Amino acid sequence: MAFIIYGIRSFVRGLGNLFRRVRPCPDYIVLTIEQGIPEMAPPRSPFPRSLFEKRPLTLRVLGKQLDRIGNDPRVAGIVLRLYNVNGPLAQLQSLRDLLFKLRESGKRVIVWSHNYDMAAYTVATAADEILLQHAGSVAAFGLESRYYFLADALAKVGIEGDLVQITPYKTAADLFMRTSMSDQAREMAAWLMDDMYRQHLESIAQGRSISIEAAEALIDGCPYHGEMAVEAGAVDAVVGEEDLAAYLSNSSKPVRMATLKTAKRTLLKPALPRPGKCVAVLRIAGDIIDGRSAMPPFKVPFRVPLLFSERAGDLTVVHQARALAKNKRVGAVVVYVDSGGGSATSSEAMAAALKTVADVKPLVVAMGSVAASGGYYVATPGSRIVAQPGTITGSIGVLSGKVVNAGLYEKILFHREILKRGKHAGYYSAAEPFTEEERASLWTSITTVYEQFLSRVSECRGLTRDAVDAVGGGRVWTGQQALEHGLVDELGGLDVAIQRARDAAGLRSGVRILECKPMKKRMAPTGSSATAILEYASRGLRLLKPGCAALLCSTVSFEND
Repeated sequence: MAFIIYGIRSFVRGLGNLFRRVRPCPDYIVLTIEQGIPEMAPPRSPFPRSLFEKRPLTLRVLGKQLDRIGNDPRVAGIVLRLYNVNGPLAQLQSLRDLLFKLRESGKRVIVWSHNYDMAAYTVATAADEILLQHAGSVAAFGLESRYYFLADALAKVGIEGDLVQITPYKTAADLFMRTSMSDQAREMAAWLMDDMYRQHLESIAQGRSISIEAAEALIDGCPYHGEMAVEAGAVDAVVGEEDLAAYLSNSSKPVRMATLKTAKRTLLKPALPRPGKCVAVLRIAGDIIDGRSAMPPFKVPFRVPLLFSERAGDLTVVHQARALAKNKRVGAVVVYVDSGGGSATSSEAMAAALKTVADVKPLVVAMGSVAASGGYYVATPGSRIVAQPGTITGSIGVLSGKVVNAGLYEKILFHREILKRGKHAGYYSAAEPFTEEERASLWTSITTVYEQFLSRVSECRGLTRDAVDAVGGGRVWTGQQALEHGLVDELGGLDVAIQRARDAAGLRSGVRILECKPMKKRMAPTGSSATAILEYASRGLRLLKPGCAALLCSTVSFEND
């Protein structure tokens, strides 16, 4: 029956495409990117936020749009307008991959913008031509990394971090406990930035057909304004937006240009997905926690780990994994990981559930912008791990502890008395730091979890324990470096992982891609008083509770200004 319905629908679609072919189609389709584009979108937020929240454009959606353009022989190419393009390097590389794929189909890719910073210029160099608005500029100045340390600021308000790291390379605790970088943190930040900067230069060199040295000289010569950018070879021409049609024309007649929304009326519709087994994509994103996945109650302009960020809960992910393992219509599974880690026990629960999936059907892991610490842990069941060169991964290590807020209560004149029974009743209490005996016990817990982490990576990656330890200890790597260390198998994005999973399952191209999107609950602190808010923050930062160590990615961030 499914094949009969498929045949009828395909016939109707083919008939509709015949009518579309006789209608005029634009020569160039104009697409606009106004911000960073995530690989996959998070689940829709619960009511009422979904009424006011616009569904974001994702690389998956953009890829489908470009595929449709690439499969229509009447379209010559696209004009991609870039405004405020941003995002992690891995996202920029995935966007570049889509542009290269469109060019391989024979389409011309033109990028136009008012201004090009480092992120926009890296994307633009994947095009056939780079155009600049009159009075615009190329200001790809390079990369700048900023690190913040709150120890003194927290001390001013009576708060101190009491956390223990497996090694100094596990730097997430530095934010709360230090006033400057440790030697190990500086060393790690340097090798990450060096590799990322090299990747940017390689992208520019490839796109502009120049050497790495020339690409570096081009960056160091910024900014370029107007015709200066053409003379320097940074762009191909300075063209006003109103003159784009005339510029792209090969004759006296301007080309026809239209937005994608308008062009959809005449573009040929793609072939329908084939009936039968599909490839399922399971998304694990945000902080890994015990419990159910959740979305933050509201957005903040900066990421606050474990507080106002998306959460991936083991109850949700394990349930999804078990369902995928039993679903006979799912021929292969791709796990998309975009997480800096979290709870060790939840990471183990997710990894164990995914291992049961891998035992019965092909399972491939696609790493997003970050798949580190617990994010790497859940990736270990994959028979193949795919990452972009700019993905942040690794951070195989453990840290644990708590934030002590006793001084804060004194400063704001909150008086409290605590009664305890049991020698270590206050082990995870924010009211007092660890005793030496408790610190020794905590270290034992951390080393136990770390050995378990090493064992899982060693078993799944076919490496010795010492080999994993040599690249572990909290060390963070780019995807390119992880490939060299044997932590990933291949460089690429989600599309590459889907293709590998499809091939492993023996499925033909054109099969349905099923994105698993569970409904996620809102998370919010209980109570509305100042005390409730303080306790909620303490719970978020209490990284280890009895029987549950936490794995967190180092807080390394790169900003393109």
